[in-house]
Amino acid sequence: MKRILLTLLTLTLVLSTTFATGQGETETVKIGAILAVTGGASFLGAPEAKTIEMLAEQINADGGINGRPIELIIKDSAANPEKAISFAKQLIEEDKVIAIIGPSTSGETMQIKDLCESYKTPLVSCAAAEAIVKPVASYVFKTPQKDSYVAELIFQTMNSMGITKIGVVAANTGFGNAGKGQLEKYAPQYGIEIALAETYDRAATDLTAVLTKIKAEDVQAVVNWSIVPAQAIVPKNMKQLGMDVPLFQSHGFGNIQYVIAAGEAAEGIIFPAGRLLVANELPDSDPQKATLVAYKNAYESMYNEPASTFGGHAYDALSIIVEAAKKADSLSREDLRNAIEDLTGFPGTGGVFNFTKDDHNGLGMDSLAILTVKNGAFALY
Repeated sequence: MKRILLTLLTLTLVLSTTFATGQGETETVKIGAILAVTGGASFLGAPEAKTIEMLAEQINADGGINGRPIELIIKDSAANPEKAISFAKQLIEEDKVIAIIGPSTSGETMQIKDLCESYKTPLVSCAAAEAIVKPVASYVFKTPQKDSYVAELIFQTMNSMGITKIGVVAANTGFGNAGKGQLEKYAPQYGIEIALAETYDRAATDLTAVLTKIKAEDVQAVVNWSIVPAQAIVPKNMKQLGMDVPLFQSHGFGNIQYVIAAGEAAEGIIFPAGRLLVANELPDSDPQKATLVAYKNAYESMYNEPASTFGGHAYDALSIIVEAAKKADSLSREDLRNAIEDLTGFPGTGGVFNFTKDDHNGLGMDSLAILTVKNGAFALY
């Protein structure tokens, strides 16, 4: 019995020493992530998860957050809002994370936005809908550019091309409906007539019927707003219907896999996006270039696949959390939130972030460039 008690006492002392000296789990900085790693939105979540795993490894190799390593806890929501809610509660209540990255989609983010706000836990979303940060919620931020900026830049480009009458198609999702709303809102300001605006199911595999209705309106261009595989289906169906007018896509088109899937039909597609996709074309004086090239090269070397703007959104989310954590008064959720809000002049893949108490996206329209597809690759328009 004495030997057993002595053994237990020794084990207790070893464990106590481990935690006291910062070698146990209390040493780590826990950061959660809710990403659509599998399922229909895996083209978003898979590169996001790969990106933050790679970046966390790099950060830890460089000393972590003020000497404390990052412990990533990634949950695969498969783009299911109910799963996102459950995972958010688990990360906050059980895992005690200081912040959450994601979710990948706008619909999921809107479902957990109020939850994170009520628990006073910083959420840095990888989704694009402007409604995520407008109106401002104290603990909610996002890294993709505002969809209103995307809509306006599309219309500015149309103005330069003499286009005045268009058709709009959008996926019936949080992202698609938000984008359609922005297009309808800003079209009159730019003298653009939307002859017809149609939505389609996110799982649609043929959009010939919808596009036939658009074609009958004799439009000068088509805008498709989605983050689903329809981004490759729309150009294919337009080609089959002989629609010889420009196709504009949203910033959700920033994955070369869509170009590959659309084949020749993708040639000439026009879309606004961050500069990651054309990083090597940028002048050395560009404040983002070093960050963009470093991320692009590291990701493509590690995973043997092209970097996408979606992985870039996650890169920015984790980078922002880490930079703010290093500057925060403490690693409490409240101090971290305050530090994010005070972060300015921070170069990411999506642009140079300048957060304020009134702007939890931190990016201006200058964070976007107009890109196109040329010879099967992305290029500056």
